[in-house]
Amino acid sequence: MNIGTTTLYVNVLNQSYSYFPLGEPCEFKLEMEQKKALLFKKLFSQLNTLEFDNMVRAHLPYIPYHLDEENDEIDIRLKKIYALVHEFGDEKTKEFIESLPYFNN
Repeated sequence: MNIGTTTLYVNVLNQSYSYFPLGEPCEFKLEMEQKKALLFKKLFSQLNTLEFDNMVRAHLPYIPYHLDEENDEIDIRLKKIYALVHEFGDEKTKEFIESLPYFNN
């Protein structure tokens, strides 16, 4: 680990991250600057808000699902999260992210 970097344990499924391994399993272990680690907090918070808005929209039958902008915004945030994981992950993590179907989109 370089000076100024920290280890970050990220769980995309649970929209969580930690600087220490906790009881829940992490999907990715990343080495990054602590300032950049705060991007995960921001992106997970945005995802949470968008998913709540999406849940509310789901109860409004006059808005078709395929015209829902929140769905596109959720996809954009997930792509940003996985791009960060790719950037700061090890080789095995990078290979996994590159195998995802939307990586090259």
